[in-house]
Amino acid sequence: MLNAYTPFGGLDYLASAVLLLDAERQVRYANSAAENLLAVTGRSLEGRPLEQVMRYSATLQSALVNAISNNWSYTGQNVEIRRGNDEVLHLNCTVTPVQCADAPEIRMLMELQPIDQQLKASREERLIEQQQASRELIRNLAHEIKNPLGGIRGAAQLLEHELNNPSLKEYTQVIIKEADRLQDLMQRLLSPHRASIQLSPVNIHEVLERVRSLLLLEYPDGLSIRRDYDTSLPDLTGDREQLIQVCLNIARNAAQAMEGKGEIIFETRSARQVTLVKRRFRLAIDIAIIDNGPGISDDIKERMFYPLVSGRANGTGLGLTLAQSFVQQHQGTVECDTRPGRTRFLIRLPIERA
Repeated sequence: MLNAYTPFGGLDYLASAVLLLDAERQVRYANSAAENLLAVTGRSLEGRPLEQVMRYSATLQSALVNAISNNWSYTGQNVEIRRGNDEVLHLNCTVTPVQCADAPEIRMLMELQPIDQQLKASREERLIEQQQASRELIRNLAHEIKNPLGGIRGAAQLLEHELNNPSLKEYTQVIIKEADRLQDLMQRLLSPHRASIQLSPVNIHEVLERVRSLLLLEYPDGLSIRRDYDTSLPDLTGDREQLIQVCLNIARNAAQAMEGKGEIIFETRSARQVTLVKRRFRLAIDIAIIDNGPGISDDIKERMFYPLVSGRANGTGLGLTLAQSFVQQHQGTVECDTRPGRTRFLIRLPIERA
């Protein structure tokens, strides 16, 4: 059985992907990071030849042969492999001959490290710091605007009572309504910072089904929402209403971008031994919201999570800001990969909070 060798259980705690191979280059063990990297489960790796798990260069092929024949080690930088869905990965690769008395069939250890892993972590940390500073600035600005707005509205109401000409009240009503609209916007800018998280066990599929029903009611004609769920996922500890709002904001943006005509996919998967904002978690849930719309334009792609940034003329630019704020309160991450015809938001949430 794969992963049955107790001497190797500690490899599951490593952030880098590790494969243990026999003399015929069949996979005998894969740690959790390897399963995540290769996008396969441990059972589907058991006993499979390495070339069926991933495609690799002749140089790496030669290194694997030499590890068995000549007991040579190998270290390669920026090695290109292709995993099952033909996606190209660039990795640093180490092949080491090994001998283990408890598992004599294992002859090689292969370690794979994505070269962009460190850069991604650094970029994620930098973006979070920038977004926190941006939200704090907006919050302070909203406080400064909210109080004068109340005074403007009150003055407009008093003026309306003093006017003898009814036709002039049309103008005071414009002032009152616009003041109300701006006050509502300020309240929405302030509310995510004041909201307290209400923790309880949450079934993520119930959350997605709630979002699905809301969107299909909002867009009954032309919008298709397909599910691709891993129903074996456990409940996570979180705030159900906040998680509904996260998924609804992202999915609604997709529906609006497609003008209610297109397909959205809700996908869930598990991820093991992941690092989220400098914290290590044994198990996490990946929630992907994918649409076949026009994609997000390049001019806002890097700023899409900032407050008041919107790709629509009538958008408030708060939907993704709120979504990211709530995800961060759950100690998770949200990222986006977009191109014309396919936009994918990936929300990764730990099962249990640190």
